[in-house]
Formats: sequence, C-alpha cells, structure tokens
Amino acid sequence: MISVTMDETWLYHYGTKTKQQSVERRHSRSSRPELCRVQKSTGKFLASVFGDQDVILRNNYLPKGQTINADYYLSLLVQLKEILKEKYRGKFSNVVLFLHDNAPAHRALVNQKKLAYLGFQCLDDPPYSTDLAPSEYYLFPGMKK
Repeated sequence: MISVTMDETWLYHYGTKTKQQSVERRHSRSSRPELCRVQKSTGKFLASVFGDQDVILRNNYLPKGQTINADYYLSLLVQLKEILKEKYRGKFSNVVLFLHDNAPAHRALVNQKKLAYLGFQCLDDPPYSTDLAPSEYYLFPGMKK
C-alpha cells in the first residue's frame, strides 16, 4: 500500500542579500559595508507539494493570478496518479492512502469522486487541529530559507 501526503505553503521572493550572504573579509581599519534589511517583496507564490515516505513526488507552483479551485486541484491529482504509476512500476497497487487538509478545493464533491475513481483512499484530517502534515516539520522550513 502506498501512502502520499499533500500540503501547501506560501513562498516569498526576496530582493536583498541576507546578512550571511553579504559577509566579506576586510581590513580592520576599513568601514563596515552597509547591510540592507531583508523585507518580503510583493512577490509570493503558493507551492503545492506531494510526497511519499521517500521523496517529493510532485511540486507545483500556482500561476500568478490564479486561485486553487476544484478543477485545478483535479488536474494535479491526475498528474500525481501518473507519477505514482511510473515510480511504482510493477509494484503499484490500486489503493493509495492519501492525506491532505480540509481546504474547500480539496473537499469539493467532484474531487472526492475523482479521488475514489483514481483509487485514493483519503485519510481524515482532524477538523480542529493545527496543521499536522509532516511537510510542515521537515520540508517547508528548508524551502522557506
């Protein structure tokens, strides 16, 4: 049985160097270089990440000006199924345990039907808990640096 988790996060574009990037060797009598404060720019994008216990299977960046809706999420699910078939050639089972959050696009009736058709068995995400997806602990902190 294959298990897959999906989560989303906002990633920001940064325009200036961090303090660590701008460290330079200098003579003791020379003035220090000025450091700009790092500020979040207006550029940000939503990353959707699908992964299993071994590796990231698919990451997708939402195009600018588009929102996640049922149709967009449906296309990601179909792509994920093809990636799983390719990765688990010969060992692919018809049932995939799938964990995603309770976002409206994820819980749309058309997507629930498509998940069942694709052979994805959804695991229930607790409705009143914090985000407990594994990606929040080991993947997203590194991506956000």
